[in-house]
Amino acid sequence: MTSASPRVLIAGIGNIFLGDDGFGPETLRAVAAGPLPDGVRAVDYGIRGMHLAYDLLDGWDGLVLVDALPDRGAPGAVRAFEVDRENPDTAPQLDAHAMDPASVFASLAALGGTLPRTVVVGCQVRDVDERIGLSEPVARAVPDAAAAVRAVLTEFGAGVGVEG
Repeated sequence: MTSASPRVLIAGIGNIFLGDDGFGPETLRAVAAGPLPDGVRAVDYGIRGMHLAYDLLDGWDGLVLVDALPDRGAPGAVRAFEVDRENPDTAPQLDAHAMDPASVFASLAALGGTLPRTVVVGCQVRDVDERIGLSEPVARAVPDAAAAVRAVLTEFGAGVGVEG
């Protein structure tokens, strides 16, 4: 007997017009360039937080948020961490673009939904100045972040057949 593949949503978050804040969409493109397992959907949400909140009402088993992290470390450092589903507001604050994940989580709750198991794959930014394109250290981090997303998919039980 085989079980159904878990449904996992990969959400690229960020504003491509604010330099390194475009890390999430850029990494999502790298992940989506390869095959995705059954049940996995990759979406570039940009700064559309309510769209993500509504999509989360569809009963996902897991969520992978790919986002720029505030400048609190070496630019280009990739980090993955799980969000506490009981207290999602305690997750480290992500970048200061117009989409605040804590607000998305609160909107989801207000809509009657529950946050699935959620992992953030983030990268420390160098700058979020008005410009298109990632800084050199953040651009170099994209392949590592894409590999981290694939590793999270495997951890969720959805990684079979995902290639780098």
